Amino acid sequence: MTSSTTAPRRARTSRPKLDAIAADAVELAREALLEVTEPGQVGEHLRVEVSGERLVTHVFECTMPGYRGWSWAVVVTRASRAKAATVAETALLPGDDAILAPEWEPWSERLRPSDVGADDLLPYREQDERLEQGYEATGDEDADAVALWELGLGRPRVLSPEGRSEAAERWQAGEFGPRAASSRARRGTVAANCSSCGFLMKLSGSLRQEFGVCTNEWSPADGRVVHLGYGCGAHSETGQQDDEPEIPRSTGVVVDELDVDLQIDEGRDSAGADEKSTDDKGSDDKSADEKAADEKASDEKASGQDAPAAEKAVEQLAAEDTPADEAPAAEDKPAEDTPAEAAAPAEVTAPDALDEVPEADSPED
Repeated sequence: MTSSTTAPRRARTSRPKLDAIAADAVELAREALLEVTEPGQVGEHLRVEVSGERLVTHVFECTMPGYRGWSWAVVVTRASRAKAATVAETALLPGDDAILAPEWEPWSERLRPSDVGADDLLPYREQDERLEQGYEATGDEDADAVALWELGLGRPRVLSPEGRSEAAERWQAGEFGPRAASSRARRGTVAANCSSCGFLMKLSGSLRQEFGVCTNEWSPADGRVVHLGYGCGAHSETGQQDDEPEIPRSTGVVVDELDVDLQIDEGRDSAGADEKSTDDKGSDDKSADEKAADEKASDEKASGQDAPAAEKAVEQLAAEDTPADEAPAAEDKPAEDTPAEAAAPAEVTAPDALDEVPEADSPED
């Protein structure tokens, strides 16, 4: 006979039932929250959750600013055969859409090299895999001089092979890493690399085989550690294959006796133009003055001609009114002997002179 095999029975786990007395203690849970919160931070009652045997959790809405998605939780319990529930604890818990801070990380993992400034102080790391013990003096002057001064190993700690390897990988993958070279000036390539540039200063030690420091002020990598395969347009040997090389500036005067070049001095032309304009202006002023003088002379001449005519008319009127024996007395004095009298009425015309002469009533007048 074969014995029957039966599978072992699994232990049944009964789910806890909702305690009615603890579930009805909503006001008791709210009062417990009001004691530990500020006014206006507790909202409506959301739900009741079963946490265990005669243990329930009342969830309330959180109305604090900045706590979107958070809720208040009050745990209420009831002792066995007790008719009243009591508050066990209160807490503020985040929900599914709550805004949470990122998980905490130690500063050594959270801090990045770009976050550190020149004035920031980093803590001392006694165990650093990038460093190793420096050179210790042995007493041999020649050996110590080479190690301490030429190789620069007279420091408490120097770079370890791992530190040099990390630095080389970081520099090679950086901005001044190797670039492709092409004589056809293809896009993204350079005509020559830094290995043939005269502005490159190689590093000391094992890193000199791949890296150096750029010393060209016209290069974007000036003062930076560059890979020997890096290149830019400020290379010391570029531009030799160009059809039109740069013409060097002359330091003196070149005399060409075969050809004569006419050079017009703009400054001299402008000065001559100014002098010419000044002469024209002076001649215009002179001609204007001469014209005014000529007009004045013509006016004086006309006035001189009118004065004898007026005098002659006055004499004729006097001759008609005077007797014959007195007439020669008036004619003894010629008109040319009285220049002052002729000049005095220079501005008086002949008709005006006739109007001003009074009539003679008698020979005495």
